[in-house]
Amino acid sequence: MQEKPMGALHGIKILDLTCVLSGPFGTSWLSDMGAEIIKVENPVAGDATRAGGPFVNGCSNYFATVNRNKRNVTINLKDPKGKEMLLELVKQVDVVAENFKPGTMDKLGLGYEVLRSVNEKIILASISGYGQNGPYASRPGYDVVAQAMGGIMSYTGFPENPPTKCGPSIGDITAGMNLAIGILAALVRQKMTGKGEWVEVSLVDSVLALTTQDYIDYGHTKNLPPRIGNGYSLWCPYGTYMAADRAFAIGVGMERQWATFCTDIIHKPELIDDPRFCDPITRVQNRAETDALVYEWCGRITAEEAVDQLNAVGIPGALVYNYADIEADENFTVHRQMIKHMQHPVIGDIAYINTPIRFRESGLVEPRPAGALGQFNEEVFGEYLGMSAEEVAQLKKNGTI
Repeated sequence: MQEKPMGALHGIKILDLTCVLSGPFGTSWLSDMGAEIIKVENPVAGDATRAGGPFVNGCSNYFATVNRNKRNVTINLKDPKGKEMLLELVKQVDVVAENFKPGTMDKLGLGYEVLRSVNEKIILASISGYGQNGPYASRPGYDVVAQAMGGIMSYTGFPENPPTKCGPSIGDITAGMNLAIGILAALVRQKMTGKGEWVEVSLVDSVLALTTQDYIDYGHTKNLPPRIGNGYSLWCPYGTYMAADRAFAIGVGMERQWATFCTDIIHKPELIDDPRFCDPITRVQNRAETDALVYEWCGRITAEEAVDQLNAVGIPGALVYNYADIEADENFTVHRQMIKHMQHPVIGDIAYINTPIRFRESGLVEPRPAGALGQFNEEVFGEYLGMSAEEVAQLKKNGTI
């Protein structure tokens, strides 16, 4: 019988003070890789996403998924005993993750210098809206303001419409990913030098970093990127198009792909050297005429036929999938294991999107949904702090946990 995978980060211990999406998302990836995560919540209400839908039998599906594989405990960080307990936990872990407003950890008496005084190897990993320094550090931050101020919203959407937010919360998600990367780098440094680190990322910085390619052009030309809908500033045809039945995507990038498109797809080899389409810049400048060539071809066939034709000759093409399409495609459910399921004692079956990183040797751990508020108090405080069940019960009565 094959043993269950332990994960590449087995043995790493993380104290997770984060809430909502950015921090919990990043630490959930690390938990999938085998890190032991102790999630610390306020004993009164817990993480705000416990009150966020969708709900099944009174439980938040959102919370249970984003906080999978973590042991939930409660500590009142404003209570002197609670602070003492947290610092005792800090002595035994590798990482403390938090996404409070900058300065909050210091106000709680739990800033980096305090944490380092009890564990010189500790890694503090912080997420905030705008970063730990700068004129906007004290501002509250949500994904929508990160997309706005990070630049990406200014050229997302169609020219006749206002700037458009990306569908998913990319500010939160990318900040969580960046925090996970920073934690991994700090863990390597910790192992090599025995020293700790303070890793910090911001939602706004994370969004801005996604625009690197377009900023390079602006840095050179000072031309602001326009909103061009589903098109692309560097290549054409490149984007989404409507076939006879539904939308599909096509990417003609390299010149050899343009030649193949003209010869094998639309059967007009004479267009390869046509001065209107002779190079990528010219095709973008003549976008309407270039796109017309695509629509003349694909308007008579189904999207699936178009995609098959493109991929057969080495031109990237794909159907525009929604979640129903993804769930129906075994590529995601069987082969790539991107859609996973776990069982919750109250909710029942939960489907979620898996961490998109694969380890051939260590694997990803089997998922376990987040527990009830304070579910692991007795277990964790007994294991880490040597407390008896009676002591834990008294702490709960006192409002410490």
